[in-house]
Amino acid sequence: MLNSKAKLQNSSSKNSRFAIINGDDFGISQSVNQAIISAHQQGVLTSTSLMVTGEAFDEAVALAHAHPQLAVGLHLVLVCGQAALPASKIHHLVDSAGNFPTDSFKAGLRYQFSSATRRELQSEIRAQLEKFRATGLPLSHVDGHLHLHMHPVVLQMLSELADEFEIKVIRLPLEELRFTLNLDRRSLQTKLLWSWVFSRLRRYGEQLLKAKGISYSDRVYGLLNTGYMTEAYLLGLIPQIEADLVEIYSHPGAGEMGSQLGQAELDAFLSDKVRNALVTQGFELTNYNNLERLRSQ
Repeated sequence: MLNSKAKLQNSSSKNSRFAIINGDDFGISQSVNQAIISAHQQGVLTSTSLMVTGEAFDEAVALAHAHPQLAVGLHLVLVCGQAALPASKIHHLVDSAGNFPTDSFKAGLRYQFSSATRRELQSEIRAQLEKFRATGLPLSHVDGHLHLHMHPVVLQMLSELADEFEIKVIRLPLEELRFTLNLDRRSLQTKLLWSWVFSRLRRYGEQLLKAKGISYSDRVYGLLNTGYMTEAYLLGLIPQIEADLVEIYSHPGAGEMGSQLGQAELDAFLSDKVRNALVTQGFELTNYNNLERLRSQ
């Protein structure tokens, strides 16, 4: 079992490089489900993150069982989405329809400072983990919608539930700001702010997960250029990457969910040029379920 970052790093040979290519929001809609399966079957996608309260959850689970080489993690939803528990049980968290708030900053403040909200939050996190476990799918990893799983209160709760739910890997976003700015300087102030905030959350997360024996990858790419993880961007990013264990994620989509951005991110994961760039840089495509086996070879 992958128990720590040190084990992830030290169990590999000196020349091994591994890339996990993840599609978020599995289960949110039929079109996103189909995009993720297409990117897995025909492209470079090796992993996905399941929204257990998504409208197309049942279809996503069936597709995952039909494609056992696709690793599936939990995409924890605590903002901009539906709760797993009835609204009557978590009225500090959601509205009467069971929807979380859409403002992640305000939600984070409530999670930090309201003891009643935190009690309900722990129950909701447990409920989403239980709903994932009921699918019968191996839990590859845990991440979160809009990265709210990185909130210190939420991350602490996840770490406390790790043994019970066999959480082996949690996504801790970390990417070099200069790589992104070399390629795309849009939304510069937002990128500067996110880089500063998440680098500090990463430090906290590393200390917590190391103490709990939970793994995380060296680098995670997708936050700073979210929505624009296009073929051109990935072709510029991949040659800059220096780390040997990386996750690259985006939100491939088509149809009713798929604005041009969703389609462009799907096209990037279907691109032979992107696949060749990964191979040229010495990356082997894998997922967190298969990583231990590959590194022991």
